[in-house]
Formats: sequence, structure tokens, C-alpha cells
Amino acid sequence: MDSPARVSMGDAWSWQVHPDMESERRQPSFDVERLTNILDGGAENTALRRKVESVIHSDPVFSLKDNYFMSQNERYEAGVKKKFHLHMIAQRLGWSEHSREFRYAFRALTGDLALGLHHIFLKSLQSLGSEEQIAKWAPLCNEFRIIATYAQTELGHGTYLQGLETEATYDADTQEFVMHSPTLTATKWWPGDLGRSATHALVLAQLICSGARQGMHAFIVPIRSLQDHTLLPGVTAGDIGPKMDFEYTDNGFLQLDHVRIPRENMLSRFAQVLPDGTYIKLGTAQSNYLSMVVVRVSLLLDEINPLLEKACIIAIRYSVIRRQSRLRPSDPEAKVLDYQTQQHKLFPQLATAYAFHFMGTSLQEFFEESYSAILDRDFSLLPELHALSSGLKAMVSEFCTQGAELCRRACGGHGYSKLSGLPSLVSRVTASCTYEGENTVLYLQVARFLVKSYLQAQASPGSTSKTSLPQSVAYLTAPDLAKCPARRAADFLHPELYTRAWAHVAVRLIKDSAHHLQTRLQSGADEHEAWNQTTVIHLQAAKAHCYYITVKGFAEALQKLDHEPAIQQALQRLCDLFALHGEISLPGPALPHPEGCHLVNGCFRLHRSVFKFSTWLLRWKCL
Repeated sequence: MDSPARVSMGDAWSWQVHPDMESERRQPSFDVERLTNILDGGAENTALRRKVESVIHSDPVFSLKDNYFMSQNERYEAGVKKKFHLHMIAQRLGWSEHSREFRYAFRALTGDLALGLHHIFLKSLQSLGSEEQIAKWAPLCNEFRIIATYAQTELGHGTYLQGLETEATYDADTQEFVMHSPTLTATKWWPGDLGRSATHALVLAQLICSGARQGMHAFIVPIRSLQDHTLLPGVTAGDIGPKMDFEYTDNGFLQLDHVRIPRENMLSRFAQVLPDGTYIKLGTAQSNYLSMVVVRVSLLLDEINPLLEKACIIAIRYSVIRRQSRLRPSDPEAKVLDYQTQQHKLFPQLATAYAFHFMGTSLQEFFEESYSAILDRDFSLLPELHALSSGLKAMVSEFCTQGAELCRRACGGHGYSKLSGLPSLVSRVTASCTYEGENTVLYLQVARFLVKSYLQAQASPGSTSKTSLPQSVAYLTAPDLAKCPARRAADFLHPELYTRAWAHVAVRLIKDSAHHLQTRLQSGADEHEAWNQTTVIHLQAAKAHCYYITVKGFAEALQKLDHEPAIQQALQRLCDLFALHGEISLPGPALPHPEGCHLVNGCFRLHRSVFKFSTWLLRWKCL
């Protein structure tokens, strides 16, 4: 897209591109339109996206003019208005809920639409509900005859779902569930659309039937009257108050005092309660968490990484048209982007955004393969899907938060102004480090998967389990790289080498992680204490694994562009930068293998656009 400046021409107005921007765009080394098509997944998608964006940007209802001058109530009201206006446009133009058009419209308007949790409810319904339940509730949602939310997090518990206190006790005499918040900390806290909007909530609660606890399950609970929108008997709810951002969303709280709902309101794709109270398990203990996996994958593609992409666009364009100081006393003031220090701030963020784009595309493909199998109650891919979505959500949100803030700072005082768009991008992406799973907890869930996979890989030579490792951790069985094959710094600009290097890093850290855990267990510590005493090294192993997965995915995406040599070369530079700029902070005492490569304090990184190394690989012997 162009970055036009509006200039007066008598009584008329026209748009023209800033001359510094135009000069940067002259004679690119590759076909920009072709790269755009590749990122969109085809020329037809690019045309469709632009058509949708034209509809959105030409509609005065979606104007951003007053966004930063509204009160919280005004932002909320505007967000609701825009939501229903988009719904009417979608109906008129035939955009379905799951269409590309609707997705493009959402991305164009993200940060301005209320009722986002209404769609999370729908995703959860389609993941956890029976076909009969979907047939009943989905039309009500799609036509906005009800407004729904997803109520999981409590005042006292968030990521630790097993600790949720809200109870759903089955009464066989009336064939109803009694929904109850037994303590203050059982109050549902944070769900969007709950404070003022929602008429129904998908409440995650501990199921109690026939006197036994059966773990967390999902229940559809009416909370407001469909006649006058007042709270129903036994329901206490409201808005939780000001936040860092998301002012257009009425995040709320919910307390339930022995509220009764029909037996049919428990989502029953993977578990059922019969009329007499008999509990029937149709899935695994983890299948009730499927909706969270679904949400995490969609967030990576449509919410979190796009915030970094937007921050990069704003900061890099600003750095082209902003001039400051002189490179030589006789020169005019230089573009800020011409300074190596500014490039050092911004280019790694751009490389990261591209890396996450291609990783997200790969994850989406695996998700689609896995999701259909899980719905058919084939759970063989669920552990790997859970580990991938958890780890990549943690890494992407962490890097995007850091990257967006670096972009904001790179714009100086202008980046502190809300009118730049950067502060709102930073505050919104910051929230992603917590919602849908706190990042440290998610990394540690990945670490458990990695330790289990590593121990499986170390099975006896005659065991077949070594060949059945999930694809994402198959590298654990690859031959160990005792020595680095590089002979000179330029060798590290080969994707095969740095991909193998990151695999080596991950394997060594996973090995150390499992070794330290086993040592604690052998010394007499129980399983839980041994885990707690080794979580720091587990955390680093999980981070290295996720970085390796992303580097590998970016490199594999480049291999598919052999017929696009100019674009491949441009993206190759970004892939090199992402792979070699990466660093993870590691604790020295926890690493007992000095011959191993652990990327201590950025053991390899590229030094800006000339791609020179500031340090060599540490603790990995080179030939």
C-alpha cells in the first residue's frame, strides 16, 4: 500500500506519495506484487483482500478519525455499532462467518470491533458440542439472536484449569446442572463481552455427578433476559473496569448462585451425563481443552503477528520520511533509516514478522489435518498439536511484544503519541502474553512434551517407539553433531547449517533438561519437587525448540520458491537474519556440557544488513 500525503490543489484534494518513500520504492530487486501474492496465498486472494479492504475503508462507519478522542464508553458503543454494521455488510455481500472475506474484514478492523468473544463461543461450540447442540445454538449466534461469551478464567485461577472452582453439580431428580460459584475466587473474571453485552456464557466448570468429580467441562448458561437484558435470578455480573487497552471490549465478571440449566446444556462431543447421572467419557482428559488450542492457532494468524507486522510498517515508513542529523557535515539531513543503529532496531523485527508468517501458515496446515481427526475422536495428534500451539503462542506473543515496543521506541517522541498507532499496538499485543495461557506456563507444558519425547527417543534399540516420535520432535533421533562443520563465518549463511545448529542447540538443552530431572529423581526427590527444581532449564529447552521449529519452517518455505529467484534471495536475507540474530538467555550453572552449543548470550547473530558476525558460536567446536 502507498503511504500518501494529502495536499491541497485549489478547492480539490489529491493524494501523493512522499518523495522519500517514492525514492525507496524505485527499482526494487524483486517483483513486489508477486511477493504480495505469495504472502496472500495467491493472486486471487490478493485481489479479494483488496476488494474487502476497499469496502471497509470507504465506509464512514469504520472511520478511525475519532478513535483516540473517545471515552471508554464511547469506544465500547462504537465497537458494538461497527460489529453489527460489519454483520449487515457481510449478509448483503454473502460473506460467511468462515469465509476469506470475513477474515480480511476482521484483520482490517481489528482493534475496533466489540463482541470478539461471541466468536470464541462459536469456535468452542463447534469443537466441543455435539452435532445436535451445534444445530441448535450456532444459528442463534450467527443471527445474533443471542450474544455469547466464553467464561473460563476466574479471579483465583487462570492458566491452571484444573484449579477452576466453579461447580456444575448434576441433579438427577430434575435432570439439571446446578451452576455455582462457591467462593469469591471462583468468580469468572476477564471474559470479554461479559460486562454488559452477553446473554449467554460458555462456562468452564468442575463437573460433579453421582457424587464424583469428573474434571472441567463446558456448559451453556443463560445470564441475561432476552426480553429486557436484565440479569437472570442467581446471576451477578458486571464490567471489571479500566484496562491497559481493549477499551472497546466490556471485559466482565460473573458469579453464579445455584443457577439451574438443562442437562442438554453441557457440551457433549467428548463426554456425556445420562439422565440417571451416569458419566460417559467419549474422549481423553485433554479433549475438553481443544477449544483453547483452536483459539491459540487463530490468534497467531489473525491477531498477534499482524500487530507486529503493522508496527514494522509504521516504524520503517516513518524512518524513511523522518530526517535527522547528517552523516557528513556537508550532506543534507539523513533519513533515519540510513543509520545502521536504526536498521539494527527495525530489520530484525521485520525478519521476525516474516518468520512468524511462514510458521503460521505451516501450523495452520497441521492444525487442519489434526482438527478433523480429533473431531472424529482420533486423538493421536492432539498432544503434538497442543505442544506446538502452546509453545508457538508463547514465543510469538513474547517476540511480538518486544518487537512492537522496539518499533515504537525507534520512532522517538512521535512513537509516544497515540496518533502514531504504535502505543495501542504495543498495549494490545502485551495482553497476548497472558490471555489464552500465561507464557511461562505454556513453555513448561511444551517442556513436558519434550522430556517425554526425548526419553522415548532414548528407548532401547529394539524398540519401535523411536520411529513413532511426533514429526515436530523427530530431530531428537537425528545423528548428533559433535562438531560444527563451518570453516568460516560465511558458512553460517547457509540455511542447512543454521537449521542444524538450532536443532543441535535444542537437542542439547532437552538432553540437559531430562538429565537434570532424572538426577533429582534418583537423588530421592519426588516427581513434583524434581520438576520444580529444574524448571529454568526446562524453560530454555522449550524456547530453543520453538525457535528451531520457526527457523526450520522459514527455511523450508524458501525451498519452495526456487522458481522465484529474486524473491527467494530477498527472503533468504530475512531468514538468515532471523536465524542468526536469535538469542535465548540461559543460566550458566545449569549447563554441565561445555562442549555443547547453547547460544549463551547470543552465540551467533548477524550484525545488521552486511550480515557480519559479532560473535562466533560458543561452546560448539568448529573444524
